[in-house]
Amino acid sequence: MIIGVDVGTSVTKAQLISRDGRTSPAHEARSTVYTLPGNRVEQDLDEVVGTVVTVVKAAVADADEMRQRVGNPEEPIEALALTGQGDGLWLRDAESRPVGRVLSWMDGRAAEILERWTADGVAAEVHRRTGAGLFPGSAAPLLAHLAKHEPERLERAAVAGYCVDSIVHRFTGRITVDASEASQPFLDVAARTYDERALELTGLTAHRRLLAEPAPPGTLFPLLPEVAAELGLPSGLPVSAGPFDIPACGFGSGLSEPGEGNLIIGTTLASQVLSDDPTPAGEDEPAGMLLATPYEGRYLKVMPAMIGTAGLDWLLKMLGLRVEEIDALLAQSPVGAGGVTALPFISTSGERAPFVDANARGRFDGLSPLTTRADLVRALCESVAYSARHCLETLGFDGSVTACGGGTRSGEWDRIFAGVLGRDVHVRDDAVGIRGAAQVAWEALGRPVDPAEWHADRRTVRADPQAAEEYERGYAAYLSTLKTARQSW
Repeated sequence: MIIGVDVGTSVTKAQLISRDGRTSPAHEARSTVYTLPGNRVEQDLDEVVGTVVTVVKAAVADADEMRQRVGNPEEPIEALALTGQGDGLWLRDAESRPVGRVLSWMDGRAAEILERWTADGVAAEVHRRTGAGLFPGSAAPLLAHLAKHEPERLERAAVAGYCVDSIVHRFTGRITVDASEASQPFLDVAARTYDERALELTGLTAHRRLLAEPAPPGTLFPLLPEVAAELGLPSGLPVSAGPFDIPACGFGSGLSEPGEGNLIIGTTLASQVLSDDPTPAGEDEPAGMLLATPYEGRYLKVMPAMIGTAGLDWLLKMLGLRVEEIDALLAQSPVGAGGVTALPFISTSGERAPFVDANARGRFDGLSPLTTRADLVRALCESVAYSARHCLETLGFDGSVTACGGGTRSGEWDRIFAGVLGRDVHVRDDAVGIRGAAQVAWEALGRPVDPAEWHADRRTVRADPQAAEEYERGYAAYLSTLKTARQSW
């Protein structure tokens, strides 16, 4: 068995997973997201580490029951597999102590720096070199902001890392980073080395010492004795660090061949395509991610939009509705939402894929006295699906697609995605990030999983041809409205 851990932005989850893909119940612990004036969004590193300790201990307590399920009373826990949120800035000293609060990937304090880099071509050149589409919550503008406004924090820090490597540092004492995390935003992903010119362009060469060297694929780190004792695990247990949540979800959903696509319909919406070509996507606009993966010659091209279920949560709250009502509401409104359309950009940080604009904002059009709450909900859900198609098309996608995340719990919304994409969608319902991290850990242990067994329980959502035809017109109208709106933000 492996204990898989997914450190989300506000919820950390852990569960046991066997080599045949069976899992124990997931345990959860919440951490605080501080939303502050000046578009600042922060977290407390020690609190986040505490959530990991809590859920891992709970998963360990399930081991005997899991052994009974797999029919082996001697089945050991072989590794701890970590994944979690990406981007942001997790500053630490050499002993893994936090240097101030974490700057979240949702943080917007560096928007002005990014606007300047966009205007003077720095963002475009960094994207050309590394495939990283810079946005306010990525490491480069956040580092530049601190270098200007809080240089003493950078002087006190030994590491400018991310979420997963912060946990690894605390649990193993090792300063490292997974190549998927390091891909954002300074890595030459094909060479797996930092692009020194990208650091120079962003004015961050003097802070190069803060960047940990990416660990080679298959690297495992031994759990420290004192941490092992606290968790109830053996000292020296192998710890697998990454990839971070977006690629972990892709592999956990079943991505294996170039051209295959994946949608993560979560708090935010991530669209990704597996590729054997390390050329950046979206060359017309510097947006998205190009990520190194644990697999030789395989890269992930990603458009991680800021929209997703968070916008739907906002709308449901505004309308006095519960999330359990979504399927019924979507069924009450026809394809096209009775003429109501929406732009889904409901984030204080604007948008980062398939374009970057900190001023992007949402809207509804086509309202009348006949408009119902169901129409508003359907219009927003359709607009998120249109954005997903926009992202995938920007990535050059034209293959099979999988989907995962909390949004896929709505069967009606799943059918909207299938209709808008004009193809069947293969949905994975369980904790796919944990599954992807565990898959990578099994391979590092020299015991790769059987893909057919691992992904046998995906369900398929069929695309309705008549709905797909209507959505084709709706998508064209969405792109036209978006083009006009971008000129007014």
